[in-house]
Amino acid sequence: MLSVVMFVIWLLMISTRKIEDDLPATLPECPLWNISPFFRRRFDFLQRGHNLTGESIYQFKLLKTTVIAVSGAPARHDFFTSRQLDLGAGFRVLSGTIPMFPGVTSNLEPSKVATIYRRLATVQNSANLERLIPKILEDVRKAVESWGTSGTLSPFDELPKITFQTNLRCLAPVELADDAAVAAHLRELYRTLDVSTTPASVLFPWLPSPSAIRKILTTKAIHDVISRAVDARLRGHVLPQDDALQLMIDNSDNRSIIVGFIMGLLVAGARSTGTTVSWLMTFLVAHPKWKEKAVAEFQHLLSSCNTLAEASHVSSAGDLPTPASVASALSAIPLTAWESETPVLDAIIRETLRLAQPHTALRQNTSPSPVHIAGKAVPPGAFAVYPFADVHLSAELYPDPWRFDPARAPSKMPFAWVGWGVGANVCLGQRLARLELKLVAAVLLLTFELDVVDTRGRVLRGVDVPRPDWNDALHCRPTEPCALRYRRCGREGADGGGNVSSGCQGM
Repeated sequence: MLSVVMFVIWLLMISTRKIEDDLPATLPECPLWNISPFFRRRFDFLQRGHNLTGESIYQFKLLKTTVIAVSGAPARHDFFTSRQLDLGAGFRVLSGTIPMFPGVTSNLEPSKVATIYRRLATVQNSANLERLIPKILEDVRKAVESWGTSGTLSPFDELPKITFQTNLRCLAPVELADDAAVAAHLRELYRTLDVSTTPASVLFPWLPSPSAIRKILTTKAIHDVISRAVDARLRGHVLPQDDALQLMIDNSDNRSIIVGFIMGLLVAGARSTGTTVSWLMTFLVAHPKWKEKAVAEFQHLLSSCNTLAEASHVSSAGDLPTPASVASALSAIPLTAWESETPVLDAIIRETLRLAQPHTALRQNTSPSPVHIAGKAVPPGAFAVYPFADVHLSAELYPDPWRFDPARAPSKMPFAWVGWGVGANVCLGQRLARLELKLVAAVLLLTFELDVVDTRGRVLRGVDVPRPDWNDALHCRPTEPCALRYRRCGREGADGGGNVSSGCQGM
C-alpha cells in the first residue's frame, strides 16, 4: 500500500514539474501596471510584451488572473482548434462589452444557446434574406436622404447608425425598427454601454463603481425596451409581423431566449458591422481604381437583372439618381446575385476586415487539465488571448501589410485570414453582415460623388488615408481625423465643375 502511495506522489511531482517547465515566460512587470494598457491600448501592450520577453508566447497577470498571450502559426492553429478553450467564458470575463443579464444574455443553458443559434440560422436562410433586401435598402434610403444633397460627415459616426438600424430591422421586432425615436434611444443605450466598459467594471463587476452602476442601469434599460415590445406581441396587443420576433413566437420559444437573442445579437452585429462599413467606404473612396471596380460590379448586377431601364435614374439633365431610385433598382437584384456575382466586393470586404478589425480573441481554459499551445501550457482557469494583428498585419503573409490591396492572393498557410473567425468559432451572422455591407455600399456609391478629406478639406488618396487605430478595440476609428465629402451625382461640386465621379457614371 505504501508503495502505491509513493508512486502516486511521484507521478504528481513529475506532472507538476512538467507543467512548470511548459509555462511561458512571464512579463517582467508589476501586475498592477498591466491593467490599464491591456484594456485601453491592447495592441501596443501585447506587442510590447513580445518585445520585452523575446518570446512568441508569454504570460502576465491581471491582478490574480493569469493570461497567456500567444502568437505565431503553430500557436494560432492550436488556439483556434482547441476544444478546451472556451470563447464564451473568455469573452465574458475579459471583455465586458455585451449587456450581461443572467439567464437572458449570460449564464445560459447549452440548450438555450443552441436555440439562439438555430434561430439566427433561420433568420439568415435564403428565403428570409430575400424578403429582407428591400427592407434593408429602404432603411438605407431614409438615412442617406436625411443627409441632403451635399455635405461632409464622419463615416465612423454616421455609417454605424445605418447598420444599427438595418440590424434592428433584421433581428428585432419591426415595431422597434419602425419607430425612429425608439431606435435612436436604443442606439444611444448601446453607446453608453460601450463607454461604461472600464477596467474596473470588467475586473470588479461586483464593485459598485460609477461605471459598473451605469452598465447595470443601461443594461436594464435595454432589457426593458426590448421586453416591452416582446410582451406586447405575446399578449396580442400588436398583430403578428413578418420579422425575427414572430419567428421565435411561432416556434414557442421561451421569453428569455427571445429577449436574449435580440439584446445580444444587436450589439454583436451592429458594432462589428458598423466598424466594417465605415472603413469599407473610406478605403473604397480613397482608392479610385477599386471604387470604379465596385461601381462596375453593381452596374453589371443592375443590367443583368434588367432593372436599369426600369429604374428612372439615368444620368441625364433633370433625371439624376436619387436614393429612392437607386434603392428601388437594387431591390430587384436577387439574393443569389448579391452572394455569388460580386467577387470584387467580396475581395474588398475581406481586405477591409484584415486591415480594420483590431480584435483579440479571448478564451479560458475551462477544463481540469492544462491546454498546450505550441508546446506552452495554459493552466486550468487561465486565459489565452490571440491578437488578430499577429496574422493580419504579418509582413510575411501580407507584404506591406498596411497597404489596402484587395487583389492580394490568398495565402496557402492555414488560418492565414481569420476575419470571420475560424475553426469551431466562426461568425454565425456573417451571411447577413456581408449582405448589409454590399447593400449600403451600393446605395452610397451609386447615389453620391464621394471623397475622403482631412480636417482642412484636402482630398486624401491611398496611403494618405489615416490608418485604423488598432488600440481602439471597440470602434477602430482612424489614428487621425478624416471625413467623407459627398454630393448627389450630377450636381455641381465645391469646385463648380459639376463633374460626375466614377461612382455615378452610367446611372
